[in-house]
Amino acid sequence: MKILVTGANGYIGKRLIPALLEQGHELYCCVRDKARFELADKDHRLHTLEVDFLGEKLPPEFPRDVDVAFYLIHSMNSSHGSFAEEESRAARMFLRLLDKTSCRQIIYLSGIVNEKKLSDHLASRFAVEKILGDGPIPVTVLRAGIVVGSGSASFEIIRDLVEKLPVMVAPKWLKTRCQPIAIRNVIQFLIDVMLRESTLGRNYDIGGPEVMTYREMLYQYAKVRGLKRLIITIPVMTPRLSSYWLYFITSTSYHLASNLVESMKVDIVARKNNLAEELGITLLPYSTALKLAFEKIDHGNVVSGWKDSFSSSGAKLVMMDSVHVPHHGCFEDVRSRNVADTSASAWERIWNIGGDVGWYYANWLWELRGLLDKLTGGVGLNRGRTHSHDIEPGDALDFWRVLVAEKEKRRLLLYAEMRLPGEAWLEFKIIPTEHGDRLIQTATFRPRGVSGRLYWYAVLPFHHFIFNGMINAITRTCSTKPERLKTR
Repeated sequence: MKILVTGANGYIGKRLIPALLEQGHELYCCVRDKARFELADKDHRLHTLEVDFLGEKLPPEFPRDVDVAFYLIHSMNSSHGSFAEEESRAARMFLRLLDKTSCRQIIYLSGIVNEKKLSDHLASRFAVEKILGDGPIPVTVLRAGIVVGSGSASFEIIRDLVEKLPVMVAPKWLKTRCQPIAIRNVIQFLIDVMLRESTLGRNYDIGGPEVMTYREMLYQYAKVRGLKRLIITIPVMTPRLSSYWLYFITSTSYHLASNLVESMKVDIVARKNNLAEELGITLLPYSTALKLAFEKIDHGNVVSGWKDSFSSSGAKLVMMDSVHVPHHGCFEDVRSRNVADTSASAWERIWNIGGDVGWYYANWLWELRGLLDKLTGGVGLNRGRTHSHDIEPGDALDFWRVLVAEKEKRRLLLYAEMRLPGEAWLEFKIIPTEHGDRLIQTATFRPRGVSGRLYWYAVLPFHHFIFNGMINAITRTCSTKPERLKTR
């Protein structure tokens, strides 16, 4: 079967694609930037298409002989008032692209929308359902609530809250009911409804076997992890305060936090149906979904994470625009060390940088910078790493974005997503020289106006302290004399 997958770089898309390939299907995967699609060119049955669903122009080449199309595009991280419009535009572009194909079914993963009063986020999902349903191709809609799996937004937020806070003073929406579903079950539903005649033109709510409050989800997470926690709910916390509470404690962006809080004010409970029985799917309890998630984490096998999307930081960056680090009009901090005898261990430290490992020197200053970033509406350091021992282009890495990760060529390039009066890059590369391998560490800053230049000179003493300490720590088994700071 020939299948089109939109949102191929998203959390669900990265889980769905391997499962479809395992069944022998041929896939056409739509992404905005092929350079950050790690599955590109790794299987002859997988074809990558660069498509901007928010653009005006249709791509010059698009497959005609498509059997099924998955619509997995969501814009929940966008600012209030914009994601609904963006989702509608993307859905209409999707239908235009499918207009001249032989597609026989659209499968859309939506949200549970059974309450009379919906949040803006859920109302937008429902509007997309209507747009797709008005098209000529039969649509099967699967409506899910909280999706639980390693790397999912809900899992990571719950993980942040329970792991960090022995005592939680929380908003009253923790008493709201929901019906969490394991990511494994979501993928089963998506695949098993393909071209199933009885599901065409219909919508189904999908959820796990338990209806729980968010408070109960937090307590059950603590039980699975062997932690004792106390949760106190108070009625006086406004939606804005609740959003800030979630934003500062967890790794979520403020826009996502505010949209989540709006959604959490209403019950998200699935309507009863027999779809699971019809498809032969065994629904996994919440505790089982948590244990499976930690099995993935413990084995370093997290397939996808919501933080790796650019929208997790609110960035509108097109990655390839920043892969080539500029020099004109930039300030640079360049340091190098000989690593002739220890280049392998130095590179291993670089490859594992950030997250739980930290930045090798003055981690408290990095944490302070992350806190300051949070206070000004940035992403902070809470995002950590998706994979503890591997890096892919497009990954989030604390308040950086991975642009280039070339293990064989020993080059790592990061782009700053913290709040700055300009743009910043941090590059590590090990190059061969006449006297053996040499590590080059380069921090580049392109200021924006006078404020950018003032910022660079204000932090210059700290840069000397931090970057010098960091390269010394990375090459700590070497005894070479530090080179002088170059600034231009």
